[in-house]
Amino acid sequence: MKMDLKIVEKEVCDLLQKHSVNSLAHDVLAPWVAYKSLAMGHLYSDLGLKSRTEMGRFMQRNFPTLAQDKPKDKLWKKFIYDEIGKIAPACKNCSDNISCFSCISVNI
Repeated sequence: MKMDLKIVEKEVCDLLQKHSVNSLAHDVLAPWVAYKSLAMGHLYSDLGLKSRTEMGRFMQRNFPTLAQDKPKDKLWKKFIYDEIGKIAPACKNCSDNISCFSCISVNI
């Protein structure tokens, strides 16, 4: 079953907007992060951030209530998609599955 990427993007955006700290995070950053989450790389690098640590700081500043719920050892993209009950498009071919608790490969 093929994933409708526009629906998934909206679900990610809605999740982020619920946890936005201000209007910038709600109106600008949440849609941007949602769009970038569809890319095939790691979310932090697709956002132009240098590291997962920088990603954590970005999320803590802009989406603090979501950041407080994220397990320390789970990657952000995996966590966000788990929160909406989906598997990220990139997970199908990702070689970093161990860091994501052995993501399953499905047809997306």
